[in-house]
Amino acid sequence: MNIDERLAALTQSFELLASFHKDNEKRIERLAESHMRLAEGHVQLESLVTQIAEGTARLLHVVEVHEHRISDLEGNQPQQ
Repeated sequence: MNIDERLAALTQSFELLASFHKDNEKRIERLAESHMRLAEGHVQLESLVTQIAEGTARLLHVVEVHEHRISDLEGNQPQQ
């Protein structure tokens, strides 16, 4: 193999590696975009779960108040 053939083989190898590198950069960019969308979705989900928990706590309080009222109306001692 002479020097020109070696240079041609090196050039082909370099072009192939450069192509792989570009493909990997595109994949990484798509993964980063997907990660950002997932992170945004996570924040929204966390907010929704917090709202549900707060609503449930408020409903529990209402139930407890009504339970005490019913007990008082029935003449029973409030349950603890």
